[in-house]
Amino acid sequence: MVVAETSANEEVDSESKTCGKILVVLSWILVIVTMPFSLFICFKVVQEYERAVIFRLGRLLSGGAKGPGIFFILPCIDTYARVDLRTRTYDVPPQEVLTKDSVTVSVDAVVYYRVHNATISIANVENAHHSTRLLAQTTLRNTMGTRPLHEILSERETISGNMQLSLDEATEAWGIKVERVEIKDVRLPVQLQRAMAAEAEAAREARAKVIAAEGEQKASRALREASEVIGDSPAALQLRYLQTLNTISAEKNSTIVFPLPIDLLTYFLKAKEEV
Repeated sequence: MVVAETSANEEVDSESKTCGKILVVLSWILVIVTMPFSLFICFKVVQEYERAVIFRLGRLLSGGAKGPGIFFILPCIDTYARVDLRTRTYDVPPQEVLTKDSVTVSVDAVVYYRVHNATISIANVENAHHSTRLLAQTTLRNTMGTRPLHEILSERETISGNMQLSLDEATEAWGIKVERVEIKDVRLPVQLQRAMAAEAEAAREARAKVIAAEGEQKASRALREASEVIGDSPAALQLRYLQTLNTISAEKNSTIVFPLPIDLLTYFLKAKEEV
């Protein structure tokens, strides 16, 4: 059975090649007969950033894509498709994603890609651009769904790089090169935003209280050391008294009257030491 099928396929191929040669000869005869008018149909031009993929009787011509510049086709039997090689930008619409820690977020991104093999992009996939865009949406949802919320918010560059590698590997068979992927925005629900803001505010207040307590502790230690210094030297109390008067007089020009003179305090301090 296998030998019979192989021989049948060989016969079909030989017949198709024979018919193809006959049609090519007839097409050349048509071109020669209708010259010079046929030259306007046979010669085509593609731009520097374009390539032409030519099919002759449904088969790809050898030599790959043609261009840039002028190329020749035979009327009636040749068809061609233009392929733009410039980089295209696709704005991925916002995708509703459920993160790994069960938080619903809306994520959108931008994908930059181009056609690097015109022949494959025409022969291997029906619409390379449409397929790449659909794959970009799916890859965005799948990538975000495997990560918790804090990683999505803090590791955008890493996620973008992983998406670019995944898309480039998947679109290689379509002749597409994904050059760059950028995550534009991550939108959180309003209630989650309020909860995160309240959590951050509580954390800041807690840190402020800790800092204030540490300051009070350091201040109390400094006051204790100052009291010990003043207790060791009675003259230090009078110097501190004079410094306080100087500070008060510097702020406002006013007369300050103390009902208890400092000399009396000194007398009591001396009496205490004698006792």
